[in-house]
Amino acid sequence: MRQSYQTETQSRRNEAGLWRGFWLMMLASAFVLAQALVAQARPESFADLADKVSPAVVNITTSTMVARGTGPGAIVPDGSPFEEFFREFQDRNGQGNRPRRSSALGSGFVISEDGYIVTNNHVIDGADEVIIEFFSGGELEAKVIGTDPKTDIALLKVESDAPLAFVPFGDSDTARVGDWVLAVGNPLGQGFSVSAGIISQRNRALQGAYDDYIQTDAAINRGNSGGPLFNMEGEVVGVNTAILSPNGGSIGIGFSMASNVVTRVVAQLRDFGETRRGWLGVRIQDVGDDVAEALGLETAAGALVTDVPEGPAKEAGMQSGDVILSFDGVDVEDTRGLVRTVGNADVGKTVRVVVLREGKTKTLKVTLGRREEAENGTSSGEDDTAEERDTQELELLGLTLSPLSDELRTQLELSAQASGLVVTDVREEAEAFEKGLRAGDLITEAGQQKVATIAEFEARVAEAKEAGRKSLLLLVRRAGEPRFVALTLE
Repeated sequence: MRQSYQTETQSRRNEAGLWRGFWLMMLASAFVLAQALVAQARPESFADLADKVSPAVVNITTSTMVARGTGPGAIVPDGSPFEEFFREFQDRNGQGNRPRRSSALGSGFVISEDGYIVTNNHVIDGADEVIIEFFSGGELEAKVIGTDPKTDIALLKVESDAPLAFVPFGDSDTARVGDWVLAVGNPLGQGFSVSAGIISQRNRALQGAYDDYIQTDAAINRGNSGGPLFNMEGEVVGVNTAILSPNGGSIGIGFSMASNVVTRVVAQLRDFGETRRGWLGVRIQDVGDDVAEALGLETAAGALVTDVPEGPAKEAGMQSGDVILSFDGVDVEDTRGLVRTVGNADVGKTVRVVVLREGKTKTLKVTLGRREEAENGTSSGEDDTAEERDTQELELLGLTLSPLSDELRTQLELSAQASGLVVTDVREEAEAFEKGLRAGDLITEAGQQKVATIAEFEARVAEAKEAGRKSLLLLVRRAGEPRFVALTLE
């Protein structure tokens, strides 16, 4: 009896041991499976993707005839004891003031087998000659089809006897923060180079009203400008454009113009040789909490109309003080969203615009004009007058700034189309010096608005202070390469 009991007990123990072993095996299998899934989410190599897309990526070399000056590192004030020294040095080594050819490097990518190529506008801006170097080593001269400075996109065309390898655009709206991306280009003139990273953030607005930047930590340096940012399917989701850096080199904060912006611009450049954006014809500002409360709005959303000059909106009956709530069926969140939505609309299209006026909604029918024509019409003569009045220097934020004169254009080897304020001096103890600004840099934007005069720069500083901001974002170009620098307001 006792022996039978012991046998039964041992049997139960063995059975329990088997079950424990089974569950331990299942847990181990689950752990192995989880590790496999993690490994699958993180690619072991980008080699296959690089092999797939590299034939469509190109290096771009541009050359421009410029008047010989003292160069960006030799900005000296009139009457300086060094002025004659630099002039003699130039004459000895550069054959006086004879024009010479200046070269620059960038990247791009082929988007069709018949030779259309996308790059940044600043890569080819002012160039007399654009040479495309292919992954295979061949070279072709390119023709500029059209450019869009507002999004810094340019479309080129080469003629080839054989169909060219090309890459498709992807849908940047489906890209997610944390997705892997691959940047391919020509950093620092080193030739074809690949760097990998992730999407750090989306919908960055840095340069203007039409921006939609993808932020990435994939290494982007000078020479990468105009190159593609790929997703893991080999589709272009961005065009590498700028970096945020205190020293001019990559610190893991790069910006690529989203493909859904680029594709629309490229289509217009291909069809018309220029962009054609819709124009509403109003001056607007964001609706803050205080304005929303005063107007009886439940949320601070929409665009408050501050002025209605002659144009489509005025013809449709829009008034100063109206709050634009909806445009062509799309709710308006803020001014940036409205400007982008209007810009993407077709010129000549009649749209319904819902506004709030005196506590009641009203629907207006507006036939859109063309923004480019409106800007050309309103800017005539005004810029020249402002430049004549704006000849003094400004010392602010540790910088000494000067309007861009013909003499400075020559010294800095800038094209006739370049605009902005030249940094002629930087205090060494200032934050600007620590963040890499130097004499010869060109500031083209402040507070995400273009600046060409001292008065405009002072206005941007005043606006930022009035808005309660602690810093001012500057777009700085050096040798044509852009980067953003934020300076603390004093």
